[in-house]
Amino acid sequence: MLPIHNPMISYEKQDRRGFRRYLRRILYYPQMDLEYTFRQMFYLVFQPKSVYSFTKYHKQTKNQWARDDPGFICVQIYFLIIGAISYSIIFGKGSFLRYLMLLLYTVAVDFILIGAILATIGYWIANRYLRVQGIHNVEQEVEWLYAFDIHCNSFFPVFVLLYVVQLFGIMLLLHGSLLATIFSNTLYIIAFGYYFYITFLGYTALPFLTKTEVFLYPIGPIFVCYVLSLLFNLNCSIFTMNLYFG
Repeated sequence: MLPIHNPMISYEKQDRRGFRRYLRRILYYPQMDLEYTFRQMFYLVFQPKSVYSFTKYHKQTKNQWARDDPGFICVQIYFLIIGAISYSIIFGKGSFLRYLMLLLYTVAVDFILIGAILATIGYWIANRYLRVQGIHNVEQEVEWLYAFDIHCNSFFPVFVLLYVVQLFGIMLLLHGSLLATIFSNTLYIIAFGYYFYITFLGYTALPFLTKTEVFLYPIGPIFVCYVLSLLFNLNCSIFTMNLYFG
């Protein structure tokens, strides 16, 4: 009796091997292509479609959709640390331990944990419902590491808008007026809208997926919340600063 080949098991093994290789490269700085990382970050803000134009090339040369270079996530974490320190200097009150806990929360929870959850949801939706099934097609699956790559890409414009732009305009945004609320909440809806748009681009780049516009659906409820927040003058910047420093 011939052995039965299960492609799902093969993909899981490939995912585990890729993840272990990825972790090893984090500990070896010379292997990181930082020039490529900064170029990607620039395009994510100004030309996000360009970032995924190299996805097929990466699959052909590396035999995986995900980045094998951890430079992007390392630089992103470094930027998050600088951002958290900047906000702590302006709003921080309390002990050094509280600052340290805020720093760890920003990186471990806001970026990594929530990102892992969103990546897992996207990974599950894509593989469960969006894959093209065909007799003559080679069966392919979204790698979890690629789904997390999409989160990292989508998060960077959020960082630019809510960690950098918001910081420079924080005195205006924390004013209790309706105008301040409009500016603040518009900044947040652009950031979250950008997140799901880049997520959509990431899954659309995979040729074996269909109906990827499902990843744009969260923008609808976000817009409804935006309108309601303006009607009730609920300022997102004030809420966020109270949440972290209140």
